[in-house]
Amino acid sequence: MRTRFPLMALAMLAITVGPASADPLALHCDASSSYDLTVRSDRWVFDRTGAAPNRVEIGPGMLLTDGVPVRLNAEDRDRVALFERGLRALLPRVRQVARHGVDLAAQALREEASRLQLAPATREALDQRIAVDAGVLRRRIDTSQSTHDWHADAVRQLGNQFAADLSPIVAGDLGQQALQAAMSGDLDTAARLRDQAADLATTLRPRIERRLQALQPQVDALCPSVERLAALQQGLRDAQGRPLRLLEATGR
Repeated sequence: MRTRFPLMALAMLAITVGPASADPLALHCDASSSYDLTVRSDRWVFDRTGAAPNRVEIGPGMLLTDGVPVRLNAEDRDRVALFERGLRALLPRVRQVARHGVDLAAQALREEASRLQLAPATREALDQRIAVDAGVLRRRIDTSQSTHDWHADAVRQLGNQFAADLSPIVAGDLGQQALQAAMSGDLDTAARLRDQAADLATTLRPRIERRLQALQPQVDALCPSVERLAALQQGLRDAQGRPLRLLEATGR
């Protein structure tokens, strides 16, 4: 399976607006990898199923493929060291972009909620719930050490949790407004409010995605670093002499 790399945290952006068929953001340098990536204190672990090598471990001056040490000459050791250093420099930048994405999504949710003319108590409850869920997501970004944490199922589960937390608050308020409108004889307003509550998830998603496009320049700013990493791996081979293909970046 090919995955975007190394945006291990940006995958979470879709969860703020529900399950997605495609990521709202993408690296324009088309960086990709068939590996998952896990960060450890002394090394980086790339793993995948299918074609060998299935597991590649990189640390300062060290390269293992499927558990077998690779003999490195002086040039290879320099490449490995620079590659490992480049990954460590890139990770906090990825986290920063992802955290900004959470902030943008939370702000967008609040602004969209303000358009619904919710009751003050409902707005307060919604703001509190968004703050709590956004905080959980930021902590997950800060502590995540692996792309395994952001696979589709995990993202979908988090998205479902957001929906389960937020939807009843909004739907309950709109339902009450619809009931009051119906009791006062304003059936058109009652029907509109009921439709608004039913269509909230569908209509909200594209609006949030448009807000997230503000992140695209920050995402693209990662491309030069990713392309340098792709260039640094050139010439490296596994223990069987096969060229390593940890990541590919075709350029913009």
